[in-house]
Amino acid sequence: MLRFLILELMEKPLSSNRVKANELPAYLMVVARGIRDRLLGANLVSLLLATMHLPVALALGLATFIPYCTSAPSSTTPIQSSPHVIHEKRAADPLDWLISHKPSADKVLPLRIGLTQQNVDRLSDMLMAVSHPDSPNYGKHWTPQQVVDMFAPKKESADKVVGWLRDFGFEKERIRMSANKGWVEIRASLEEVEELLRTEYFVYKHVETGEEQISCETYSVPADVREHIDLIKPTVHFNHRPSPKSTTKFKRSGVNLGKPGVSAVGPKKSAGAQPVPPTLADCDKMITLDCLKALYDVPDFNPVSLDTNSYGIVEFTPQAFLAGDLDLFFSNFSPSLVGVRPKTVLIDGAVVQTTNQSFDFNGESDLDLEYGMALVNPQTVTLLQTGDLVEGAGFDNWLDAVDGSFCTFEGGDDPTQDGIYPDPLPGGFKGAESCGIIAPPFVVSTSYGQDESTITAFSAMRQCTEYGKLGLMGTTILYSSGDNGVAGNGGVCLNSQGQPVNNGTMFNPDFPATCPFVTAAGATQVNPGSTVFDPEGACEQVIFSGGGFSNIFAIPDYQQTAVSSFLTNHPPPYTSAQFNNSGTSRAFPDLAANGANYVIGIDGEFELVFGTSCSSPVVGSFITMVNDARLAAGKSPVGFINPAIYSDQFNDAFNDITMGTNQGCNTVGFTATEGWDPVTGVGTPNVSKLIPLFLSLP
Repeated sequence: MLRFLILELMEKPLSSNRVKANELPAYLMVVARGIRDRLLGANLVSLLLATMHLPVALALGLATFIPYCTSAPSSTTPIQSSPHVIHEKRAADPLDWLISHKPSADKVLPLRIGLTQQNVDRLSDMLMAVSHPDSPNYGKHWTPQQVVDMFAPKKESADKVVGWLRDFGFEKERIRMSANKGWVEIRASLEEVEELLRTEYFVYKHVETGEEQISCETYSVPADVREHIDLIKPTVHFNHRPSPKSTTKFKRSGVNLGKPGVSAVGPKKSAGAQPVPPTLADCDKMITLDCLKALYDVPDFNPVSLDTNSYGIVEFTPQAFLAGDLDLFFSNFSPSLVGVRPKTVLIDGAVVQTTNQSFDFNGESDLDLEYGMALVNPQTVTLLQTGDLVEGAGFDNWLDAVDGSFCTFEGGDDPTQDGIYPDPLPGGFKGAESCGIIAPPFVVSTSYGQDESTITAFSAMRQCTEYGKLGLMGTTILYSSGDNGVAGNGGVCLNSQGQPVNNGTMFNPDFPATCPFVTAAGATQVNPGSTVFDPEGACEQVIFSGGGFSNIFAIPDYQQTAVSSFLTNHPPPYTSAQFNNSGTSRAFPDLAANGANYVIGIDGEFELVFGTSCSSPVVGSFITMVNDARLAAGKSPVGFINPAIYSDQFNDAFNDITMGTNQGCNTVGFTATEGWDPVTGVGTPNVSKLIPLFLSLP
């Protein structure tokens, strides 16, 4: 066996993302210690069983046989009858991160096992039933308890997973079940976790920042248990881009989205400030509230459902608005709002910090709230401020706050994606995580995102399912589609294996925009020299509207006709080597709104900003106007809007965008054209037409 191990190690390629040549001595020491420890503690039968994994490892292309060696059953651990199979593999090898060292074997990991939910395969049909304009059940949204009951894992799944843990040797006192029976938790040492999951953890260090994080490349579970498990955390998820001002030792890919430079989207600043409020004639140079109202035929808004309607905007700490900036903007464009602030809900120890004041820390929040609040004035806007100053937050954190059933345990989110609370780090929030502290607003806009390639399929699907559940309960979920055209954050593209690399050629879509249960908002512009009464084009100033085709999610029924028409009548000049051209994958964005030259008050002055960060809160404001009309008529909010906006009866409610592209990956990207396209979706909304159309539905 030792000979096989050495041969396997010698044949292992020294790839740039695993072990560098100058790290080989240290790595060999780690491996040697693992071999020594296991050989001393294992009997001959165990060794023979362990060697049986070698052909499997080679066939699956695993980087190393060591995880199987180090996880050979010891003399005190029961031998598992079912062979282990790989359950998840890291979504993408990290750029510019090198293996630093092995973490301590006694390091405690809060292992959380997400049980397979029931009826997830029916979620799309259930959502269509309450969201499609032709459905007799349109608007008949579900209660939270109905959602919990429908998707709760089977008792068999809980029993199977708990039985696996007990057979491994964990005492029943160490095993906990979440309140919604959806998660199993076991606090275990790193050594125990590595043996349980047949894997090996390493601490990675970023070559420039020195930032560190812990991760494994793959993990395995018994074949007869796999169908009962969605995913296990923390394991393979990885933060591919460091936070530039990091103070936390271990960073997370979805976490701390408010940190400058972390999210795939965010407003982009123009070269010079523009302090003079423009007229409608200048909307090709400076966008204001009046420009948007003219572009999208927005009627005077006199809300009558103030007490029942709700609109939420998500921000991630340390991103925060400045009161003076809001008042600067409002005093010029919406005077009645001077002194008015959003209704602030602090999630997981969040603060609206004012210590750091700059465009990078205030630009997103100022933009979202200035336009979101002004467009729906006097409707109250709820600020979902998420994450403390130390951990920050990820998408799951705000989902926890609006849906307690999504919470796993105290601090039960994904340590590689989300902030974990109570926060053990110095200065961190010590309270329990915020579970179900606010009912889901009827509309939620989030101007943040990450590359789809940096999240595993299991994790993406689990999160996407939650967006679908919120849709069932009557919430419209809006996400910006990204600002880099067909490329990912920072212009990064993928190689032929779907991995982010420098000089990649494959398009790199954005998540959560690729989730079929959210509405993804792209960006348009008033073309230079044009007016608000001329057709817009796709945004091609400073940013390019994110759009393309998912590499994870299948195409939903509601957009099959539109996407098929685009691919057939306007086939892109690219092959499957550049994008998922199968015609069977989720396409985005769904719609668009202006994203260029927005005038905002920021750090005491007016500046121009660009991005799909502008588009999402503006569309959210329009849907809030629609909901006001429906609620006043005694009807439900619209909830998930995609089936409606893709339907024939809503064609006239959108302005088709037929100019512009979304370049990236050394290409012009896709082209905006007649009908739906992966640059601007179905087009920009005509609010005066949208309101009566939605009002006519049950």
